[in-house]
Amino acid sequence: MLRNTLRSIAAMLLLAAAAFTLAPAAHATQRPTASAQAADPSSPGAYAVAYTDVTVSASGRSYNARVWYPGTTGGANAPVAAGSHPGLAFGHGFFQGITQYESLLKHYASWGIITVAPKSQGGLFPSHSAFADDLNAALTWLTTQNSTTGARFEGAVNTGQLAVSGHSMGGGAALLAASRNRAVKSVSTLAAAETNPSAITASGALKVPVQYVGGSSDTIAGVAANQQKMYDAKPSATQLRVITGGFHCGFEDSSGIGCDSGTITRATQLKLTYGITTAWLLYTLGVDSSLYDQVWGSAAQNLSGVVYSAKP
Repeated sequence: MLRNTLRSIAAMLLLAAAAFTLAPAAHATQRPTASAQAADPSSPGAYAVAYTDVTVSASGRSYNARVWYPGTTGGANAPVAAGSHPGLAFGHGFFQGITQYESLLKHYASWGIITVAPKSQGGLFPSHSAFADDLNAALTWLTTQNSTTGARFEGAVNTGQLAVSGHSMGGGAALLAASRNRAVKSVSTLAAAETNPSAITASGALKVPVQYVGGSSDTIAGVAANQQKMYDAKPSATQLRVITGGFHCGFEDSSGIGCDSGTITRATQLKLTYGITTAWLLYTLGVDSSLYDQVWGSAAQNLSGVVYSAKP
């Protein structure tokens, strides 16, 4: 009898121990893993950020540029991170230096995007058409570098994932560039301004996905006279994202003479811009399909502080 009782107690203790051991594991399966959680493109990506200053010579054009890219370590001239990365050409605004966009371009690099920022057309009388050609030359240069033995970007560029972007004049030039270059697969613009030739007309001819981002308080290249008309002209797939209280110079790291102001802080506007544009580029270039909801879905449509219009 005593032996049977002891056996029963031992069995109960074993069951209790098993239940105690399994309980935390059962709870853990209900907790989402890092890979299951949605990415947050408004926060820095996983790559170290490197840069190099280059002379772009391609398509009959030559100019100085800075390239921000994912590196094995951060800083100047570091080796490129392993893998094949999308390429982006970014156009600055009228009379603006590329350093005005450093935080944005570094953000793209942290998400694995190799970004070339031409320093051309920076004077008082820039040619919008030439700037568009400069942006396309940047993509041609990247493509050539990818296949050049010993080049920094040898084998590092996914030449099927090329995009153009830009702010103000640079945004309009990006639209012109895309209309001239079949290699461009996606476009993202910030407060894009009408250009000569017309970026509005160019928008109407584009077949690739195009994103127009503007600020409701922009008094320099306002939404109604610029991005709204471009969006209206563009067939699908396209979207217009208007940051409530956003201002023209809020897409830059600092304001200079002639800049406007908005009803939100620069930091707030930039963080929204990081998330909106990074998600767009990574999704439309085919880098990360999990970002669909942040581009076309409910997450995009209900993002606080941003008015959403779209033709998917």
